[in-house]
Amino acid sequence: MSDSKPLKPVIESTPFQTHPTQNVQGWERIGSLAGGVVMMGKGIRRGGFFGLIQVAIGGVALARGISGHSSAKSLLEKSRRDMNNVRTKIERAGEELKNLKTRAEVAAEKTTH
Repeated sequence: MSDSKPLKPVIESTPFQTHPTQNVQGWERIGSLAGGVVMMGKGIRRGGFFGLIQVAIGGVALARGISGHSSAKSLLEKSRRDMNNVRTKIERAGEELKNLKTRAEVAAEKTTH
């Protein structure tokens, strides 16, 4: 028996290499796998240009199901988060404006009495 340690990779990751998080799970992932297989099968049987398009779409769905990651879904989720951040900022600004208005009305009332 030898006491050698397992080899560690020299370069673990590079700035250009990212590991996308899984954002497709459960039934959505199963549906992507099944839909991808069905679309690819239909495309192969159909043949021609439209069959090639079906194979490509099926391949994308299959890859989405296998990897558990969807770039389109990531973009939609990011847009939703950004929208919620903007909504929160607008609501906060509205509350600040309401407070300023109330203070201005109180100050105006004090000066007239």
